[in-house]
Amino acid sequence: MGGCTVYSLIVVPPATVPEDSGRRDRLRLAPGERLSFGRAPQGNGLRIAHDGVSRRAGEITAQGSFWLLSNLSREQTYVVENPEGAGEHIKVGPGRLDAPVPFEFSRIVLPACGDLLPLEVWAPCHEHVRHDAGDDGTATAPAFSLDRSKRYFAVLAALCEPRLRGAPHAPLPTVEQVVERLRPQWPAASRAAVQWNIDYLAVKLRLKPGPETADPGPRLNGKKESLVSLALRFDLVREDDLTVLAAPLRQRVR
Repeated sequence: MGGCTVYSLIVVPPATVPEDSGRRDRLRLAPGERLSFGRAPQGNGLRIAHDGVSRRAGEITAQGSFWLLSNLSREQTYVVENPEGAGEHIKVGPGRLDAPVPFEFSRIVLPACGDLLPLEVWAPCHEHVRHDAGDDGTATAPAFSLDRSKRYFAVLAALCEPRLRGAPHAPLPTVEQVVERLRPQWPAASRAAVQWNIDYLAVKLRLKPGPETADPGPRLNGKKESLVSLALRFDLVREDDLTVLAAPLRQRVR
């Protein structure tokens, strides 16, 4: 196993008033330590001075390479977002204790009388298995076979771009907008060519049967939404991949 070691969880309180925004103190938790938060938390907890926050809103527990969130409110669901995950999030319902949160960088969103208060949590960096190049045996077939040098991948990246740029609920670009986005690198881009690549991606990623099958399957509504959802859910397109939108498109499909 390899990776890096960080011995504390860092919690950044929300700015409940404008003058707090420049002086938010970061709190550190060692593994096993707990931090309660709310309008009137117990002990040395984190006080969030907002009338819409429960007196005892919740509790954070550091646990090695992940952390736990307890929602102590009676009615309010909390959302924990991964700001680097293009909309990836988990929901922690009222009364749920010790829900594990796997994100390295997280944002707990606390609904409070029309406001959404962000409580940031920075977890220890994750460790990953190091795969040796000399592993014996037959190679495993890839789950999704995508060639990042092809035009279809540039089309997919353009579709995913708004949500990868930090707007997880952004509307998807239209076909015309994708054409304009790709035209500097692909001067011959057209609506028909982009649509062809979208249809090709739907077949390649098995969202619909190929033309060689006798059964065309059910009509795929929301094709772009389905493609982007699949691509972001399985990290088929990451923020680093957006560099293909600035590179000349050579040796592409279609």
